[in-house]
Amino acid sequence: MGLLRRKKKATEAAADTLDTVADRASPSPNPMTNLLLADIAMRAGGAILKRGVETGLLGAKVGTKTAGKVVKSRGIGKSLVRTALARVATRSVPGAIVVGGGLLAKTLYDRHKGKAAAAKGHAEIRKAAKKAE
Repeated sequence: MGLLRRKKKATEAAADTLDTVADRASPSPNPMTNLLLADIAMRAGGAILKRGVETGLLGAKVGTKTAGKVVKSRGIGKSLVRTALARVATRSVPGAIVVGGGLLAKTLYDRHKGKAAAAKGHAEIRKAAKKAE
């Protein structure tokens, strides 16, 4: 019995130590507040990373300044459509197949059209950049 009692006391002491360390390491003593703060930080970081990647990929073709304007000027409608497509693609295998197949078809179509697709894309970029100004 003595061994079990000592083991229980040691476990409780370790748990108390971990709680104390966690309280000092986290911004709030309320764990739900800390979860909310972590969620907001992750989403903000993801948004910043997303904007950087989009600007970098587009900037390789049209210049960083123009790419930044275009990325910032996108409307809520286009953002909602992109978000919906991403959710459909990540929630299920059939959704991923449908969305991936659509993206593949669009890419192949653009490659088939070649110069006409490139010209159309550049015209859309110029239009979006002017709209942002």
